[in-house]
This record gives sequence, structure tokens and C-alpha cells, in this order.
Amino acid sequence: MTAHPADEQAWITYGRRQLAAGYSPPVPDRLDWGFWPGVGPGDEVLGDVRGKRVLDIGSGPGHHAVHLARAYGALVDGVDLSPTQHRRALKDHGSEPGVRFVCEDIADHLRHAEPYDVAYALRTFACIDPAHLLPALRDGLLPGAPLVFSALHTDAAGQGPSTVVAPRREDIRLRDEEPIPTRMWVLSPQVWEDLLAAHGFRVEAVDLLTAPADHNPVIVQLIRARRRQ
Repeated sequence: MTAHPADEQAWITYGRRQLAAGYSPPVPDRLDWGFWPGVGPGDEVLGDVRGKRVLDIGSGPGHHAVHLARAYGALVDGVDLSPTQHRRALKDHGSEPGVRFVCEDIADHLRHAEPYDVAYALRTFACIDPAHLLPALRDGLLPGAPLVFSALHTDAAGQGPSTVVAPRREDIRLRDEEPIPTRMWVLSPQVWEDLLAAHGFRVEAVDLLTAPADHNPVIVQLIRARRRQ
């Protein structure tokens, strides 16, 4: 089983547009799990990552991986399926100590990689079919390893999460550009918990991160789980 071609194409298009615009996000001072700087918890939800092997799922331009390597000496593998996103990461951070960027389907990567101590994903987890991702993650993490990810809960149109494990259309938006359609699994916290439990993970906490502006309906879930021993 491989990732859906349409999902890959959406992020190839996104990366191509960002390359054309010459946009490189700055390396942050902390991880922001939502779309808004300073909203919700930061790096601390990962636990102690000093010197540990860390997996960044859907690492995009690589700035989050670089932050963890610089701040904590973590050894971070940033894995992204999109060759244009991978190109962005290499262009800006290809020689960064402690960071390695891999252009590969995440499930394929996990099948041959040494198991990781920690895995995380910032708003990318729900862009991958959980039936494809979760079995590989179960086998690709060490027993007791934390898995922390954020995912859309309510979108810009105010549409809330589903109680059925099925993708729906969402749009990737860039300023002054046509939206890029993609598939996302926008699931309720209980559905995520059930899915994770069925694949050997225990959910420890769920936070709902809301936009600071009153008129913005977007809500992001932050889910903290751990692979069972």
C-alpha cells in the first residue's frame, strides 16, 4: 500500500509554489502546533529529546527539525514524500548538523529505518491515510516512545471533525494563490483515540488550540500518545 497519488501531487504543487516565491520559513524558537505563534504548549510536550533519535513526519522545509537539533542536540530525520518540499529543506538546511532529510513515503521509510525514540508531526499527520501510516509507526517506534501530532479539528469554513474514518476535501491556502485541493482525515478526538489504540498506542492528552482572533473558526487538535510497551 502506498500513499495516494493525489495527496502527493498537492504537496508537490505547494512546494513548487513556495520555491518559486523564494519563501523560507525562519527556524523557530519553539514548536507551535497550531497556526498561531505562542498559542498552546511548545516543545515540552515531546518530553526530553536531548540526544535522541527523532522522526519529523512530513517535515516540509525542515525548520522544525532544525530547531530541535539546535536547541536539544536531537538527531532528527525529516521525512517528506514531496520532492519539492524536500528540495526546500536541502536548499536551506542541507548541511545542518544533527538533521537528515529523506524524500520518501513515510511508511516505506519506517519499514527499513532503525526504530525511533520520538515521533512528531505539525499539522501533517492528518494528510496521510491512517490505515497506511499507523501500522508502520507502531513498528517504527521503540516501546514507550511518544508520538505527538497536531491535526485540523475545525476548518476555516467552520466545518467540524468527522466521526467516520474517511478523508474529505480541504484546501491548502497560500496568499494570492489559487487554493490547492487535497485530502485530509479531519477526525474527532475520540476517533483518533480509537484508531491509535487499535494500532498499539495510548492517548495521554488532547488539547484543542483555538485561533486568537474571534472571527477565525479554525481549531487544531494536539494529541499526545505513546506506543505501548
